[in-house]
Amino acid sequence: MAVSLALLVSVDPVAVQQLSHALGELSIAPDTCQDAASAALLLKRRKFDAVIVDLQLGEQSGMILDTVHLSPSNGTAVTFGIGNNDVESTAAFRKKSQFVFERPLSLQSIHKTLKPAFGLILRERRRYFRCPVSIPVIIGRQSRQEIRCNSVNISGGGMALSTQVPPPLGENVRVQFTLPDHETPVVAESTICWSKTGQLGVRFVSIADEHESELQTWLSRELEQILPEYVADQFRKAQRSSKS
Repeated sequence: MAVSLALLVSVDPVAVQQLSHALGELSIAPDTCQDAASAALLLKRRKFDAVIVDLQLGEQSGMILDTVHLSPSNGTAVTFGIGNNDVESTAAFRKKSQFVFERPLSLQSIHKTLKPAFGLILRERRRYFRCPVSIPVIIGRQSRQEIRCNSVNISGGGMALSTQVPPPLGENVRVQFTLPDHETPVVAESTICWSKTGQLGVRFVSIADEHESELQTWLSRELEQILPEYVADQFRKAQRSSKS
């Protein structure tokens, strides 16, 4: 099962095939397209942990990378360019990406570039990881009766809840829940950010440092459990690196 998602923009079928294979070995699923317009639509609809743009697309490659950097949800994605033999003509576009796959591509050269970037991709994945879990949650409302419900999933920035009596959008609430195998409840000042039939979403606005650390540690462990062993090993290395 893929644990990360990458956007791959290229008209070169050989490059797409080689990169897709290398990404798949790291449990990164590529979503491919061939032009700036299609890439812009995908960047609006989905969250990507990495974006790979073929610099042979010329001006379009610069437009795509600019769109990534300005994207509310994808602005922190790890960016790659696929270079070509004319380094001078793509120099400006190269500067817009964090890493560059140099042509001619080979699995060895692709892995060589992916290796130093992999920890960043996993770190990006952890930031947006939503762990599916059902636990009791109490929604505290100012001067109103509290709502008892269950979680659908939890991330470092908020949670989705299952309830038939959702508060209105934008209402400030306090959510309280206890993580599995923990004793101390986590309390977070939050805002209702979306609502649909039977579910709502809350965004954490303020959470105590010790509770945030506890939540992040728990999420990291849950993410590690679903990673393939090789990827999990790289994830642990990235974790140790971020703490050093």
